[in-house]
Amino acid sequence: MTTTTTPPRDASSTPSAKESTRALLLQSVRSNMRQYGMLVALAFIVILFQIWTDGTLLLPNNVSNLIQQNGYILILAIGMMIVIIAGHIDLSVGSLVAFVGAMSAVMMVKHDMPWVLALVLSLLIGAVAGAWQGFFIAYVGIPSFIVTLAGMLLFRGLTQIVLEGQSLSPFPEGFQNIAKGFIPEMGPYTQYHNPTLVLGLVTVVFLVFREWRSRKQQLAYDLDVMPTGLWAAKLVAISAAVIAFTLTLASFHGVPIVLLIMCGLLISLGYVMRNAVVGRHVYALGGNKAAAKLSGVKDKRVTFLIFVNMGVLAALAGCVYAARLNAGTPQAGLNFELEAIAASFIGGASMSGGVGTVMGAVIGGLVLGVLNNGMSLVNIGTDYQQVIKGLVLLAAVGFDVWNKRKVGR
Repeated sequence: MTTTTTPPRDASSTPSAKESTRALLLQSVRSNMRQYGMLVALAFIVILFQIWTDGTLLLPNNVSNLIQQNGYILILAIGMMIVIIAGHIDLSVGSLVAFVGAMSAVMMVKHDMPWVLALVLSLLIGAVAGAWQGFFIAYVGIPSFIVTLAGMLLFRGLTQIVLEGQSLSPFPEGFQNIAKGFIPEMGPYTQYHNPTLVLGLVTVVFLVFREWRSRKQQLAYDLDVMPTGLWAAKLVAISAAVIAFTLTLASFHGVPIVLLIMCGLLISLGYVMRNAVVGRHVYALGGNKAAAKLSGVKDKRVTFLIFVNMGVLAALAGCVYAARLNAGTPQAGLNFELEAIAASFIGGASMSGGVGTVMGAVIGGLVLGVLNNGMSLVNIGTDYQQVIKGLVLLAAVGFDVWNKRKVGR
């Protein structure tokens, strides 16, 4: 008797393997829909205005200008995202930006204080302001909307009092470089900025290593991972994007100092929100405060720290904005709180709290920044710019509501 044996087929070619891969991709897209959607939207907006402006948008000098123009909004958006994740809101950040800028001007212009000391004291002022509001929210129990609305009026009035209705300038050059400076050139002469090339290479190696380590950990715990081919394509796309951005900056004056500040905040606060206990407690409070308290989360202390952090970041944004203007002015920070809130919701925050990432806040801020810059380059009036940004915000929040309903089915 002759027995016929059928050779085993490659598991990757079986229908079940293909269906599993497809299901894994759909699950990955759905779980990261807001962030992926905003990345796609950002890429679309960049391509649109790059074509519309005949290539002006991505010129090296305009890219550097775009970063410096929006640095303070991105700093505010990072702090605001954490506040919104915890289920709160902060309407006072724009006024606090103006107040800290005014205090820094008084210290440096009127009293000839060294700019480094003035910067440290300005951050301490922001921390005290955040602690003051956090105390009333966390320990007295007044809603954050009311406390920060009062803070918005209070800090705006204090700014007028401190400056006596007039602008103060100029600032020392070192202080101005926080917003307008670049890292210095080093090494032999090349066509590119050498330190920027080194930083770009380090960034690529770091991102690839992080992706590899994350995949290795997932495999160690028998979790579903992206197919090898798609994972390799993802690494190539990330590396290509970083290299292109690096070469763009390196062909001008290099990395702006404010970009280094933002990257430091993104790495440190992103790590805290992803890996630290206090970060998980912030998500827990925003997701379900009652359950979080029953689980042992010290909600009052966490809320207090959230607003201290927001105060420090608002102070930092105030210093960056004042350094860019080279003046402390009573009109500083107008509507900055709305820009930060809009960037957070566009970047993936949820009205109900408990959802969002620090990276998402940066993406949302970049969407608004590219819109502002691109519309200005094509001479769209400020009135129409406000209409377009309002529609973008409405679409982002509407997408969040639609996504929740779809997932809940």
